Amino acid sequence: MNGCPNLAGDGEIYCPEHKTEAEHFYNRYQRPTDKNVYGRAWKRIRDRKIRESPMCEECLKHGIYRPAEEVHHRVPLSEGGTHERSNLVSLCRSCHMKAHGELGTRKQHSFDD
Repeated sequence: MNGCPNLAGDGEIYCPEHKTEAEHFYNRYQRPTDKNVYGRAWKRIRDRKIRESPMCEECLKHGIYRPAEEVHHRVPLSEGGTHERSNLVSLCRSCHMKAHGELGTRKQHSFDD
């Protein structure tokens, strides 16, 4: 959190002390809850994408081998994007956070190809 003197771990945004607090805040107030968007079907799509691309696609562009933990929509669902494979990218948590800006802002970012 702002002003925290503790260091965050590799690939993390928050120190261990504040990580739980930040995740709780995100899950409670900012995570999408529309079951038609992020329900059982999304979990199957997400799991299939991670199986197909188990490494972070953005890190691979830079020669870094890091396991993918998240699936990102290139065009957000809120802007007309879909769950089509061409609109999905496997990312590590760090790259996913970069794609959305800082936790909580959900600001869109596109990676340079």
